Amino acid sequence: MSEEMKPCPQCNCPYGYSTGNDMYACPECGHEWNPAETIDTEVVMVKDSNGNQLSDGDSVIVIKNLPVKGAPGPIKAGTKVKNIRLIEGDHNIDCKIDGFGAMALKSEFVRKA
Repeated sequence: MSEEMKPCPQCNCPYGYSTGNDMYACPECGHEWNPAETIDTEVVMVKDSNGNQLSDGDSVIVIKNLPVKGAPGPIKAGTKVKNIRLIEGDHNIDCKIDGFGAMALKSEFVRKA
């Protein structure tokens, strides 16, 4: 019997294996799924302060000084942030800012560059 591997829909690991009964499991994250079920991939809809839709990989500009806990100064207005990643939650932008490192920002404090 030929077993086919399927990529995990949760972590994209290419080694998902059949566990029987039309179910597959991921060896890396432990997620189990039925590939026959239609999967609705939720697209995170995030808009900037001007109402423009943002997407992964966009560049944004901070529109006001943002204080950072543990940092000597704020992220200054006008700071350009490249290659953002959209996530769910209150702080819906994940990014790296030069001089600050990895950050999570709220979309209401940025505009699309």
